[in-house]
Amino acid sequence: MSISTSVLSDLLQSIPYLRPQLYFKASLTALSHAMEDQVLAATLEQPLVIASFQRERYYRQEAHRYQRLAQRSNQIYVLSAPETDFTNSSEHYEKIAFEFEDALSQEWHLVVIAENYATCLVCRENLGSITKNKQLPEFTPSLDMDTSRRFEGIWTSERGVSLKVAELLLDRIVIYRPSLVNKVKQARLRFGIGETRSYSQTNQMTEFACDIDTDPFVQRLVTYLQASQYKLHKAYRSITAQARKERLVNSISTAIRRSLDPHEVLQIAAQELGQHLGASRCLIYRAQATDVQAMIEHEFLMSSVLSVCGETWELDKNPLFQEVIKKGEGVCVADTLTDSRVTSSKTLSVIAKKFAIRSWLIEPVLFQGRLLGIVELHYCTLPPHEWQQGELDLVEAIATQMGAALIQAEAYANLEELNQQLEALDRTRSNLIAITGHELRTPLSTIQVCLESLASEPDMPVELQQVMLSTALSDSERMRKLVQDFLTLSNLESGRVEWHPESLTLQECVDLALSRLRTRSTPEKPPKIKTQISQNLPLVRADGDWLVEVLAKLIDNACKFTPQKGEISIKATRNGNQMVEVTVADTGRGIEPNRLEIVFDRFYQEEGALRRTAGGTGLGLAICRQIVNGWGGEIWAESKGKDQGSQFHFTIPVVQNSQEEKRSKVKSK
Repeated sequence: MSISTSVLSDLLQSIPYLRPQLYFKASLTALSHAMEDQVLAATLEQPLVIASFQRERYYRQEAHRYQRLAQRSNQIYVLSAPETDFTNSSEHYEKIAFEFEDALSQEWHLVVIAENYATCLVCRENLGSITKNKQLPEFTPSLDMDTSRRFEGIWTSERGVSLKVAELLLDRIVIYRPSLVNKVKQARLRFGIGETRSYSQTNQMTEFACDIDTDPFVQRLVTYLQASQYKLHKAYRSITAQARKERLVNSISTAIRRSLDPHEVLQIAAQELGQHLGASRCLIYRAQATDVQAMIEHEFLMSSVLSVCGETWELDKNPLFQEVIKKGEGVCVADTLTDSRVTSSKTLSVIAKKFAIRSWLIEPVLFQGRLLGIVELHYCTLPPHEWQQGELDLVEAIATQMGAALIQAEAYANLEELNQQLEALDRTRSNLIAITGHELRTPLSTIQVCLESLASEPDMPVELQQVMLSTALSDSERMRKLVQDFLTLSNLESGRVEWHPESLTLQECVDLALSRLRTRSTPEKPPKIKTQISQNLPLVRADGDWLVEVLAKLIDNACKFTPQKGEISIKATRNGNQMVEVTVADTGRGIEPNRLEIVFDRFYQEEGALRRTAGGTGLGLAICRQIVNGWGGEIWAESKGKDQGSQFHFTIPVVQNSQEEKRSKVKSK
């Protein structure tokens, strides 16, 4: 016979009245085990047993059963397609290794022939149905051991059919192991295998009849079927629990993702998770691995449970938190009264007692290994809560969703900030175009007119020539200042400035700034300026050139917007132990309260870029802010409104023990 032919196909051709049935893997497993147990239950019988497995991996699961069967008979044959160490051998029972090309690799067979009974199972794995000519279509079986695998074939206790199946399989055994010819011949003679017989419908019942007790077989079959039903029921419960978990995760995730506000995300998560798990208290707070403390901001509470919101958790003294950081996963405490991690920690013992925590879970909120926060579940009731694996998996899944939601919210916040920065840059660009166009075009036009006049009119009076030259020089200085301010602000904002801090006397810096103002040639007389610098002020620590620049620009700004009859005052006082506060006040135009912050923006002009009476680029205050921030100070503006004057304040750090240093300098003089 050819090894490419199917045993089931040959059987159906030999016995035409047979009709194959559909079997699931669980059913075939139960039938096979019941047939094998029938052999194990016999005491004197030495039956012929032939089992054919599709692959060695399937055989390995049943090898121990066939070692037991070998103790009941010396006529045990096992066929399988080898994958590792399955080879032809006669240890315990006869092993026959067939080739993968053999049709046996797609079939499942078991035949038991005894003196007073016979039964066989002949199936081929298939998804389709058997054709009318009883030929099975080619099919590549799935390698999964899933119970949904389907087979088509014959299971019967009809002796004639069983003998025919045994004949077909023994023929295949002799092909692969010719050395077994004599042993196979003994089996054929003993059980009458291969004898000519009729397989008409009328003699089926006679062939089927036997005088053995089938009750053990039936009981074993029912047992295996019940076990299979139990496994299916257990699998169904697992699937149901998984589906419930997924629905819960989806509902909480949906609730979390409705908002892009991180605070709202955490509050929703705490509420939903606490309610679904029936916790006495659910806390969620932001924390990083290096944090020493964390404030509880988001909380879910059951009724009559003490609130923790607003409390500060000491993280560096919390063994549970440190364990979470070390392991990168959640930690649960079944009973705080007996858990050594709690009882040996004074911090945790105090928290557990104060807030009546009996069972405790801490789960990290992670995103790509980065700690974003912590979820805590507290159970304050008796008996202590028994943590189920499903609960732990659920909390972990929700924490994962929260991590993604927080990153999403942070990304949105960053996007909003970037959008605002882009809008500011766009406004800056527009202002830059408007201001530079106005500030450069006007002086350039003036310079051009003056130079053209001087070049084209050589007979111009000397006095008028001097006026033309002065005007051109004045406007060229105005352009130089514009370009210088652009470069200064650009260097400050890009961090290309090198600071050279030193100990300074504030009075000297104010005097230098005022002298710079006096040397400037202006057509209008500046308003009256008075200074009130205390002699007892400590030395300040800053870069002297930049400090003078801040004072000069604030004084210059006050002069622009203060009439000649007005007054400008410069004051300096202590602001705590670490800072000196300098105030440049004027009695000029004033600032609307809603514009006190934006006056420090680049290119800001109180009257607008193209319709102002005072000159300037709107960069002076922006430069001042960058300089003051550079030495760690603050700068701000105050005003009661239009035409009520303005006050500009900034702080400078003092030099430690500066009073002693100042006295030593005085003595040296």
